Amino acid sequence: MRILVIGSGAREHAIVTRLLADNTPHAILCAPGNAGIADDVETRSVDAESPTAVLELASQFAADLVVIGPEAPLVAGVADPLRAAGFAVFGPSKAAAALEGSKTFAKDVMSAAGVPTGGATFTHDLDEVRAAMERFGAPYVIKADGLAAGKGVIVTDDAQAALEHAARYLDTGVLVEEFLSGPEVSLFFLSDGERVAPLTPAQDFKRALDDDLGPNTGGMGAYTPLPWLPDDFVDAVRLQVAQPTVDQLRAQGTPFVGLLYCGLIVTPSGTKVIEFNARFGDPETQVVLTRLQGEFAGLLLAAAEGHLDRVPAPTFSEDVAVTVVLASEGYPEKPVTGRRITGLDAATAVPNIHIDHAATATTADGELVSAGGRVLSVVARAATFAEARRLAYQAVANIHLPGSHYRTDIARKVADS
Repeated sequence: MRILVIGSGAREHAIVTRLLADNTPHAILCAPGNAGIADDVETRSVDAESPTAVLELASQFAADLVVIGPEAPLVAGVADPLRAAGFAVFGPSKAAAALEGSKTFAKDVMSAAGVPTGGATFTHDLDEVRAAMERFGAPYVIKADGLAAGKGVIVTDDAQAALEHAARYLDTGVLVEEFLSGPEVSLFFLSDGERVAPLTPAQDFKRALDDDLGPNTGGMGAYTPLPWLPDDFVDAVRLQVAQPTVDQLRAQGTPFVGLLYCGLIVTPSGTKVIEFNARFGDPETQVVLTRLQGEFAGLLLAAAEGHLDRVPAPTFSEDVAVTVVLASEGYPEKPVTGRRITGLDAATAVPNIHIDHAATATTADGELVSAGGRVLSVVARAATFAEARRLAYQAVANIHLPGSHYRTDIARKVADS
């Protein structure tokens, strides 16, 4: 199969890595990719948010399947002209991608579908923000309505900090939400517009520092599976969240074809949705796909063509997987880029380790350098969480990026339990 993967992060590297692991060989082009992806497959420069540019590239490559990784191209409508031209596309239309592009739209869909979620008020007015904060009480949850690269949410007991965060996003609108307490779960569903097929639950770590301290980030690590969940958790979420959401979108004339990311919280009163994303999550994808068995491309193509009922349901290894994200100095506020990265050969020499590049580039003289905030995802697979953590942190210790930082507590609680 000829597969075009759109994107340049660790999520796309994980997708490419897993496609290469299929028993069936594929010709894979990733655009624009990064230095790590370029070591594995052909890459091509492209404006990933330009529907015209991506359509032209897909036509030149004669793609059998186009997989759109990041949220920005989906919200920009990159999938629409591709589908109109007859390409099989894994990724929702612009209208359906509003499920991630607008938190207000997502709340409206959840309300219509009867999906459990927290209370919320949408507003462009700071006085209304204050009133909603008083009504819901602390901790205060303020979310930018649109895309914010994982940094549009603040959860704080500091009312002034909450108001300042809201003021930053008032032009596009903010949601003031009811605070929900409990462990968070990420659960992905493949969707063909009518049916959904669950992957395996994962948990990511959003805060920059150990013990969930520091500012929110795009994610500093993740692990899967989640042995503390009840056996019927995945099926319950399928019946109560994913399927009703896909049914509602289809009824509204905006069928969702691609990856439905359900960001969930397990509260004392039941599981509720914190947010939806319209694509694979990062860094959860790195661990979920590490455990996926069978033919990955076949699943993606079946979803893209509306035939999930014709392929076997996704299955997963009994092994566990842990990923630790290495971030640039200053991330998430002001990441310092362009610094040299060394030690990757020693890191990948650690057994059962692979590295997904998130933001790397190669200089004119061939040096590998950082090109963004989250730079590398070090992924370990093992029989136990304790062993996977040991391997992951052994590999991370071999990597040198001046000023970089990472969390030391990824999957620690589950390994100790």
